[in-house]
Amino acid sequence: MPTAQDKLDQLFAMQTELNDRIFAKKDIRDNEGKTLTMAALIAEASRPELGPNTKVNEWLGKYLQALNDESRELGEELLWKWWSKDHLDMQNIRVEIVDQLHFWISLALTAGMDAESVFKVYMQKNAVNHQRQESGYSKATKTEADNQGVKA
Repeated sequence: MPTAQDKLDQLFAMQTELNDRIFAKKDIRDNEGKTLTMAALIAEASRPELGPNTKVNEWLGKYLQALNDESRELGEELLWKWWSKDHLDMQNIRVEIVDQLHFWISLALTAGMDAESVFKVYMQKNAVNHQRQESGYSKATKTEADNQGVKA
């Protein structure tokens, strides 16, 4: 039976394959005129001092826009009229959450992260969040200093 890490690796590989397929099918090109690939975006993400006119910046923006739209779609599934006789459509809610995951993984890939680095950063950031809870974290005490030690 695959471990959780193996499953995360599989999701990242599947999303890479899907994104590459879409780039090819839609004839999306890189700056050299070649078909764009996730490998090219990942390679560009490793360069220092990326500016606004990079493919990484462009695709981070596109994937974030898509993620935000999927979040909006999920929000539309939620019921806010407490007097309503409607019921949650949990099947569609679950699909919208997975749609978000597709774009979230695309964001991570475009930022040059793989399943292992996401896991590593998550573990570090989770420890920071627990420490914040222990120390009475609030708006008044919030700083980003504790995030400085979180490294991919």
